Amino acid sequence: MKVLVIGYGNMGKTYAKSFIASRFIQPADLMILEKKTEQVQTLLPEIPLSNTHPQAGEFIHHADIIILAVKPQDFATLAEQIKPYIHTGQIVLSIMAGIKVATIRQLLGATKIVRAMPNMPAQIGMGMTVITSSAEIDKKELFIIQNLINTTGKSVYVEDETMIDAATAVSGSGPAYVYYFMEAMIQAGVKMGFTPAQAELLVNQTFMGAVHLHNQSDLTCNEWIQRVASKGGTTEAAINVFSADTLNTKIDAGLFAAFNRAKELGG
Repeated sequence: MKVLVIGYGNMGKTYAKSFIASRFIQPADLMILEKKTEQVQTLLPEIPLSNTHPQAGEFIHHADIIILAVKPQDFATLAEQIKPYIHTGQIVLSIMAGIKVATIRQLLGATKIVRAMPNMPAQIGMGMTVITSSAEIDKKELFIIQNLINTTGKSVYVEDETMIDAATAVSGSGPAYVYYFMEAMIQAGVKMGFTPAQAELLVNQTFMGAVHLHNQSDLTCNEWIQRVASKGGTTEAAINVFSADTLNTKIDAGLFAAFNRAKELGG
């Protein structure tokens, strides 16, 4: 099975490295289309030099899976360049935000299309990706694609393509929400007297510990809150302030703002 990654930005690099590190793809079966071929050789020397290409060519025709990891605004130009080499037997996996399956079908003439929304932790194998596909993708092909994606973390399949916009708002943008809350806690810790380094350590370890503890149990988030927040205690005092300020409603509104923006960008 030959895989072609088009674009060698953050996610292109992540996929290429993860496929090889997991031994799901042999270096000889991985091709890269990237104008700056020298950076591919620097960052991933395992790939044969002959497998890195600065421009479109006949090699595209021989790929079984083509991964589109370019900026959405660059896709129309790219499509013109690679369309002559695309055939209907190939699987096209797109991680371009906002570009719908129908648009990819129209501009490339491809029929077997998978659209994915990964997030940044995929770079360390802890990503969350939501995928959908065209009707022409069969179960075996979808299984192969999910195995590839799962080298970067976990994945969920959705039938309805509009859920990709929801995934953008929840898991795609989600790491930034976590960092936002962490930064607020760090700054509060500094105000209380901790050094910035101490406050960052406290917050980082607290987030990691809380997530791992949650993952190793069957308790819901609300049940864990009740376990931590004893009646009349310190945690309850903080939760009461959050509730009084309707923090959960503001978080809900923020995610829906991201969701609506994702729909706007997708046309």
